[in-house]
Order: sequence, then C-alpha cells, then structure tokens
Amino acid sequence: MSRVNTPLLSESEKSALEQGVRTGKTPCFRARCEVILLKAIGLTSEQVAKFTAMTYVSVNGWTKRYKEEGIEELQTKTGRGRKAVVSVVEDKESVLQAIKANRQRIETAKAEWEQETNKSVSLSTFKSFLKVLTDDISE
Repeated sequence: MSRVNTPLLSESEKSALEQGVRTGKTPCFRARCEVILLKAIGLTSEQVAKFTAMTYVSVNGWTKRYKEEGIEELQTKTGRGRKAVVSVVEDKESVLQAIKANRQRIETAKAEWEQETNKSVSLSTFKSFLKVLTDDISE
C-alpha cells in the first residue's frame, strides 16, 4: 500500500486553485491546479493521473512542490524550453537593414542577414520575426 499524499487546503487556497483552473494563463498551470484540487478531495495519484493524462509520478511531484512552496511553484519556471535563435534586442537592427535593402525579396534579405550574422534560420522563422517588427519596418 502506498503512502497517502493528500494536501489539506484552506478555503483561500482552494479558491485560488479553482481560479487557477478557470483563468490560469497556460494549460500546464491549469492542469497542475486541477491535480492539487483532485488530490485534496482524496483521489489517489493513479486516479488523478488517469483523469489528467499525467503519470502518477508527475502527480506526486506537483503535489510535493505545492505542499512545499504553494501555488506559485505550479507555474513553469523561467528559462525552460528552447531559446530563440533570433532576438529582438540583438538582431532587430541587422534584420531591419537587410529588409530595407531588399524590400521585395525576403529570401535575399534572409540570406544577406544570415551571411552577416553567421546565424541560420528557416524562412518561416524569419517571416515570423518580421511580423514582430512590423511597426519598425514601415518607417
């Protein structure tokens, strides 16, 4: 028989988690809030895992993190995931110069920018970055 890992929630904690399930910014955060609520009503980790499409190990991990640190620990920490190849801070000016030199030829502008910066990106990534810079290109 496994150890019971049921968080005891106050009314304010319960309402904060319920609001997190309804209005959380990311699907991951909403699912993690739901995990804690389901564990609090007495479901086993295996039952919660089946309901939320997680493993029971993940359910136990999020429950432990919540008990130690609270609802803030359910947020995804910064620095996770793949880092951007093209940065607004670093590459804005060089991309704008390449586009202004080749307004009607995006592929030529991309190739020119890649040669200048020694970075390589797909055409779709380059176009997506241009959408971020649309206000600056129309100058």
